[in-house]
Formats: sequence, structure tokens, C-alpha cells
Amino acid sequence: MLRFGLLTAAVLASWILLSPQSADASKCFAYVENTPDLPTSGFIPAGFTSIQSAPSVEVTYVTHSTFRLKTPAGVIIATDYAGTAGAGPVPRVVTMNHAHETHFTSFPDPAIEHVLRGWNPRGGPAKHSLTIDDVHIRNVPTDIRSWGGGIEPYGNSIFIFEVADLCIGHFGHLHHKPTPEQLAMIGRLDVVFAPVDGTYTLDLGSMIEVLEELRTSLVIPMHYFGGPSLQIFLAGMRDAFDIRVNKDATTEISLTSLPRRPTVLVLPGN
Repeated sequence: MLRFGLLTAAVLASWILLSPQSADASKCFAYVENTPDLPTSGFIPAGFTSIQSAPSVEVTYVTHSTFRLKTPAGVIIATDYAGTAGAGPVPRVVTMNHAHETHFTSFPDPAIEHVLRGWNPRGGPAKHSLTIDDVHIRNVPTDIRSWGGGIEPYGNSIFIFEVADLCIGHFGHLHHKPTPEQLAMIGRLDVVFAPVDGTYTLDLGSMIEVLEELRTSLVIPMHYFGGPSLQIFLAGMRDAFDIRVNKDATTEISLTSLPRRPTVLVLPGN
């Protein structure tokens, strides 16, 4: 199902500034509806493929905010990598975020081909847009709260993995609701890995609002430090989402297996 949204003038500017290379690479940007007076150059329709069957992405919840993704071509990715990536071969790609040491490491395994930091050590926003075999990886930077009570600009990134005609987003250590500009750059998300601790990251009420606004097909909670915050999150999602609890930490996700009704899928492993 296509998802549409209205964009503000500021969002328009962010779309138009997209480079042609980034535009061609991504299939997950939403298309603007009900704006006949706006130019369409620079806008990208969300990409869908009409197929009877689709390749699947293997997703394993390792711990905390770390998931292990295996693409149909065999590319292994670990999210919010802090030195642990679960059992199996060393990932070819890892993503990291800067809020706490449980979301990054200064000493990644040298066998990892691509280490994508969600912040820029030199200052300014991190910018990632690369294709590895069958997966395209990009990021949308967001701010985080600093230990002193201030703001660290661009300390977090929402990483987006475009693979098997799916748009998979990892919120990292999200501390604030995405702005309209950031939502425009995120685009369509079929699957979201969402932190639901409700204290260290975004409060639960705001997180639920974000997920409902995105109308994501599948939400996989993470970063919940035990049962209470997870149960509060699930209770808040029940009106708009079905709830499923998986017995195994690994699941297969494909375009054709996405649930008809938005669903929260709980994977063991936190």
C-alpha cells in the first residue's frame, strides 16, 4: 500500500537538494500527493515491485539495539555495533551511534569492511549512502541529549537498509520526534527497529505517535531493559497494531510476508 504525505516548504527544499546519485539509489522516498502547484522534479515515488514471491531478509535480535541482518545475497550487517555481532561470520557492515558505549566501539573488528558511524567525529552530520551487493544503506542524522543536559547535534542516525524491495529503518538512540524534514528524508519504512525504554531514548507516548504516523507494517521493539517498558509500549500500540511474540530470535521478512495490518513483532534476545 502506497503511503502519502504532505510536505512543508522547508521539506521541499530538502528534497530538491537531493543529489541525483542519492535519488537514483533510493526506492523508499514517499511521493507528494495533492500538490498540483508544486514542481515534481526532485521528488521520488516510493518504489514497489509487482511480484508473486519475494526474497527474504533474515533478521536476528542479538541484544540491546544490535540486530544481525542477512540479505538474500548473503551480506551480513550488524546494527548499533558495540563489539558484539552475534554468532556467525564477521559482518561486512556495521552501523553505530554515539549516545552510549553500548551503541558503538572505538575498536571495531578489523575484518569488518564498512564501519558506518551515525555521527561525524569531525563535526557536522554523518553522511552515508552506499550500495553493497544487493543492499543500499543510507542515514538520516538526528540530535541526542548530552550528559550535561545540552544537545549534541547529529549524534544519532536513523539507518535505512533498502534490500529485497523492503525499506528497513533502525532508529538507533532516538531522542526526539523526527522533524517534517527528517520524515521526508526517511520516506517509506516497511520495518522499523524502535527503542522502547521510554527514558534514555524518546518517551513512549512520542515513540508511539511516530510509529503511528509512519504507518510502518512491522515494528520490532528493542532497547527495553526488561518487561515493564515493553508492556507499556505494547499496551499503547494495541489499538492500531496487532501484537505478535516470536519464540525465536530470528525471523524472515519479505515484501510478500509483511502483515496486512500493522504489527508489533517481539523477538527474544534483549
